[in-house]
Amino acid sequence: MSETALQADGLTIQYGGVRAVDGVSLTLKRGEIRGLIGPNGAGKSTVIDAISGRRRATSGRVTLRGEDVSALDIVQRRARGLSRSFQRTSIFARMGVRAQVELAAHRMGSADPGADAAEVLGELELDALGDAVAGDLGYGEQRRLDLALALVGNPAVLLLDEPMAGLSVKESQDLARHLRRLTGRREVSVLLVEHDVDVVFGISHAVTVLELGKVIASGDPATVRADRRVREAYLGSAA
Repeated sequence: MSETALQADGLTIQYGGVRAVDGVSLTLKRGEIRGLIGPNGAGKSTVIDAISGRRRATSGRVTLRGEDVSALDIVQRRARGLSRSFQRTSIFARMGVRAQVELAAHRMGSADPGADAAEVLGELELDALGDAVAGDLGYGEQRRLDLALALVGNPAVLLLDEPMAGLSVKESQDLARHLRRLTGRREVSVLLVEHDVDVVFGISHAVTVLELGKVIASGDPATVRADRRVREAYLGSAA
């Protein structure tokens, strides 16, 4: 995992006199899962918005596989290989599972949307549910379908904003297992915002911690978890 997939340098987002994100920098290597954690209001989702192009940074730079994409919008960045999910799923509840993944593949310019959809659904163990209506799936399956839509087009980087929200412990563990397998098979890199710190520290290769829009710690999970400032600011004495 030596090749840099994503580099964010000095990202700042300012609203009037308030800096929601204050000079955040982070690196994501190819095939790496990096957890992005912090207390409510720390700026985690805002950082993902800035990286994805959904929100324009006041200053700073985003580089994707060596290309500066800071001036590109969210659609252009998606086409370059930067994909994201949201806290709420973006599935089409009244549409068939396979049909919507094929549609997404078609929109991404796939030469064979059917084959690409079948591959993604198979990797996420949704192939047997291809003919089901998405709204009839269990919530954990809907989350995996949302991940399938984000994987269409074989992106280099996935930005996942609380993908385990609302899941049971078992469903969270299943999704975490899929993420680990995907990074190995596809060498896709994942920036994971998640409140379940046990999941984050369990599957991440590296962790970055935010507080009040600033990075207060970054490194391997064991080092970050032992950091005194992290324990005081976020994890608590039981961490």
